[in-house]
Amino acid sequence: MATTLSATAPAQKARSSVSNGIVAGLGGGLIFGILMQMMGMISMIAMMMGSKSDLVGWLIHLMISAVFGLIYGVLAYRISSSWVVSGLVYGAILWVFGPLFIMPIMGGMAPFTFTGTTWMALMGHLVYGFLTAWFFQRLTK
Repeated sequence: MATTLSATAPAQKARSSVSNGIVAGLGGGLIFGILMQMMGMISMIAMMMGSKSDLVGWLIHLMISAVFGLIYGVLAYRISSSWVVSGLVYGAILWVFGPLFIMPIMGGMAPFTFTGTTWMALMGHLVYGFLTAWFFQRLTK
């Protein structure tokens, strides 16, 4: 009986990390989305799907935030480091792959082009990573 309980504890912790990661990602994504909305940038997310609707932008943004939160939860479960550092590094990595690489290619532009918007996106992704890590560590206490 003790073996069964101890064997299920890591699986339960892993599932908890996934669900906590999703919730943390949505929390970070909500605040990042509000910042994007205030700067008039949420429609850029909608354009990835051929829309100009802010509602579509929000839906896509929150879905992406949940997936990235899930990934953060899986990584944070396996890596023990400062939540502040891990969140900021994670946000920077997302910035490189998102606004610097994937989004320009989807828009028919050259990747790794640095503009004022690109640097604002870095700030937003650092905020997202920080907040996702903060929410995650709060949820896992």
